[in-house]
Amino acid sequence: MDILKISNLHVSVENKEILKNVTLTLKSNETVAFLGPNGHGKSTLLQALMGNPRYQITKGEVYLNEENLLAMSVDQRAKAGLFLGMQYPSEVSGVVNADFLRAALNVRREKPLSLFEFYTLLNQSYQKMKMPFELANRFLNEGFSGGEKKRNEILQMTLLNPKFVMLDEIDSGLDIDAMNIVAEVIKEEQAKGRGFLIVSHYARLYNMIHLNKAIVMVNGKVVVEGGQEIIKKIDETGYEWIKTELGIEIEKEDTSMNEISLGFCAAKDIARDDK
Repeated sequence: MDILKISNLHVSVENKEILKNVTLTLKSNETVAFLGPNGHGKSTLLQALMGNPRYQITKGEVYLNEENLLAMSVDQRAKAGLFLGMQYPSEVSGVVNADFLRAALNVRREKPLSLFEFYTLLNQSYQKMKMPFELANRFLNEGFSGGEKKRNEILQMTLLNPKFVMLDEIDSGLDIDAMNIVAEVIKEEQAKGRGFLIVSHYARLYNMIHLNKAIVMVNGKVVVEGGQEIIKKIDETGYEWIKTELGIEIEKEDTSMNEISLGFCAAKDIARDDK
């Protein structure tokens, strides 16, 4: 069993502390819903774990099995088995999508894939994601729709076979068909034993995949851990109960996120998609 263990993690951005004493453990074969109001540190945690230099880790430890993740460079973290599906995938002019994917695959292998092997695998992946293969020959994410960028992130995940997958609002911008495709691929990867940490503001995605537990981050701290009942509670009441039941004042309060439930967000999208 693979284990990603985060202990007493503190992270600052531009000398402002965002994460405060974050401790959690993620195991292979485990999928965790990562919830919380906007602006409270969820993306910060994922970026810091992946090694984005903008996010300064000031205290704490992170281990992937017995390896000190914080001592690794970004590429070493990826080789060790960590993957981040980004909320806003970057467009990289001059780098062909297929070349990027082939380089990412071969750097993990003792013997590089032949061109024939690679394109066979790539074609299968594009078919699985129901994406036109011509996107492989474009510059990375350049000219892609928002949904194509997100599906391209999932395609990378399936090719790279990571141990732990962090998905940052991978479902935002997806229509119903694309959401179904992404959910089916996630379920296939869950069956292979991958660990998932999934950020989403939509109950729809969480309801389409199997979840082992849910955690809620507020004010840069993990304040609640539980099961599906946590998602249901947020779906019905938003985050107001964090104040009323736990006595935690929500800093930088996002009114829209506290007043609108997960289900309402999803319902609006479904109604828009059905027009």
